[in-house]
Amino acid sequence: MAEKISGKARLSQIRKLLESDRSVSIAELARQFAVSEMTIRRDLDKLERSGQVQRTHGGAIPAERMDFVFDFLARRKTNIAAKQALAREAVKMVKPGDRVILDTGTTTLELAHLLKEMKKITIITPSLAVASELQFSPDIQTILLGGLLRRGQADLTGMIAETVLDMFTADIAFEGSDGIGLDGTLYNSDLDYSNMHQKIRQRAERFYILADSSKIGKTQLVRTGSLKTVDGLITDSRIEPAHRQALEKIGVKLIIVDLI
Repeated sequence: MAEKISGKARLSQIRKLLESDRSVSIAELARQFAVSEMTIRRDLDKLERSGQVQRTHGGAIPAERMDFVFDFLARRKTNIAAKQALAREAVKMVKPGDRVILDTGTTTLELAHLLKEMKKITIITPSLAVASELQFSPDIQTILLGGLLRRGQADLTGMIAETVLDMFTADIAFEGSDGIGLDGTLYNSDLDYSNMHQKIRQRAERFYILADSSKIGKTQLVRTGSLKTVDGLITDSRIEPAHRQALEKIGVKLIIVDLI
């Protein structure tokens, strides 16, 4: 007979089973946990009320979650080791109770993944992907800005998003960049999103750019600001020596992360 465990531990294990098996039956769970089928029904009712499962006849499946498949999924895999390293450095700057603005983009999405386990933080974001990543984190309050959905992208922009963002203030903000000039100029490839970048910087007490070294020395369509006005650029150790020297010469604070 299986060893009995606490109700809380049993709920946790049911969630893990659903993640791997995608469906469970009441009878199987009752046998596995050595409890009555009525106990399992009550467990599944609790999980359903919290939005974590969807009940079926005789069992349950994972709750339908927001799962946005946009064209950035291929980009997420590009330089993935660097993006994950930058995220590991950035998460050290966030403490319990903080209000955090997360920009859209694949690097900030890696940061959102690490923030899921933090306690009592508020995330403000225009990114549907970030909101999706955080939606089942019980100790995180996620505020998704409204607005116009950019075609083929996982984020919201336009006047509505910018107006809603003006309602909030944050302790810290993290933003990506499509390009960084050696004079410190920040670039974005999308004209429609450039105002949102500027708004994010205005709403946070501390502000950091997350950009792997491949973005440095490149320009894009729209100038959105300057590194001279941010608290730091978090990048990786593959940065070219000439690029590092140029940015340090104009006073940019570089936070360089070693790649494992």
